[in-house]
Amino acid sequence: MKKLIGKIQSNLGIRSARTKNITKHVFWSIIYKGGHIAANFLLVPLTISYLDTENYGIWLTLSSFIAWFTFFDIGLGHGLRNKFAEAKAKGDIELAKGYVSTAYFTIGLISLIFVVTSLFASYFLDWANIFNTADSKNGQLRILMTIVFASFGIQLIVKLITTIYTADQRPSMQGKISFLTAVLSLLIIWFLTRTANSSLLIFGSIFSFLPVLILLFLNFNAFTNRYKVYRPNIAYWKNKYFKDIFGLGASFFIIQFSVIILYSTDNFIITQLFDPKAVVPYNIAYKYLSLSSMFFSMILTPYWSSITEAYTKAEFDWIKKSMKNLLKFTLATIILIVIMTIVAPKFYQLWIGEMVIVPMSLTISMAIYFIISVFYSPFNYFINGTGKVKLHMYSFIIGAILNIPLSIILVKQFHFGVEGVIIATSICIAPNIILFPIQYFKLINNQANGIWNK
Repeated sequence: MKKLIGKIQSNLGIRSARTKNITKHVFWSIIYKGGHIAANFLLVPLTISYLDTENYGIWLTLSSFIAWFTFFDIGLGHGLRNKFAEAKAKGDIELAKGYVSTAYFTIGLISLIFVVTSLFASYFLDWANIFNTADSKNGQLRILMTIVFASFGIQLIVKLITTIYTADQRPSMQGKISFLTAVLSLLIIWFLTRTANSSLLIFGSIFSFLPVLILLFLNFNAFTNRYKVYRPNIAYWKNKYFKDIFGLGASFFIIQFSVIILYSTDNFIITQLFDPKAVVPYNIAYKYLSLSSMFFSMILTPYWSSITEAYTKAEFDWIKKSMKNLLKFTLATIILIVIMTIVAPKFYQLWIGEMVIVPMSLTISMAIYFIISVFYSPFNYFINGTGKVKLHMYSFIIGAILNIPLSIILVKQFHFGVEGVIIATSICIAPNIILFPIQYFKLINNQANGIWNK
């Protein structure tokens, strides 16, 4: 496999060590992501047949609801990613270990508080009403939410290891974790369809704890081998390290919170404005068209930390060359989205048959959203890599504020149906296709002042 990767790099004329590392991890990311996508696509019809459409809609909404709480890492994950990459670029092992230790123990404390608080609150909430389903499901949902909150709290801590791998320019590890989780989930759900009755509780428990177990193993393996020198140690927790990663992480935290409002509330909005069943065709269209952005993100992901390193070392020629290549991939991805939209009805028929009907208008609306998102993504990754995210932050805050009321207006006042929800999100992110390229050109040509350079 190493010879194959080397041959590909040679044929492409790749000589830079940094670019060689990127292409290697992009190659492995494609392998892992391809397997992950295949497993997930097989999982959808299997899950619908196991749970039924309503329970599957509840699970999708529940998953989105839990995603809202990812902001509890207060941006430390993204802050760690940039600061760890900078410390390694300077060869400062002590500083890198300080950042790792501070992030782990800070998020560990936050997770403990989150789990205790959420488990207490869970017993006083009417989950059936929250998910707009029958009252008879309330008892089962209360137990499931307890399991989901507990596993999520643990996952907040253990998923930091993937941040370290990505900051170390080894982003394919995250793809490997997703691949293993998807394949094992598929095998377990297939086994359940043959041996057990339909149960949202069993299904949710498996999907909650499986990634936690895999990440726990990865943490143990990483900190006893490759990253032994960076193993978290409470003695290395320092307030100055916290300020470093939180100073940058605070902006990422606000961005992360805004992005959650933008992207993770759609299922909940649909559930409240329609019912859980309406979430399913929306997610079918989303999963299908997200294939394009998934492959594009595999190419983009390694560049974040590589840009951090290159920007720290003032290697602007490498950044410019890389961005030109990324823009070519952007154009190719947009063309792919158009083709996927045209053939969507036939694909849906082959994939899920008559189990779920996805209107063409919903597919087109979703395609417009992905085209906008893909267009500004290379500039977004560059900005994240440099840490100049103030404009980025304001843009997403405004989008997050507008998204929910705009969705309600388009659905209730203009009768756009489920399509109105994704159209609202598209409108909210559309300004980024102008703002982010402008900031990139200002930064790369050393012409950025004021908010463009913050």
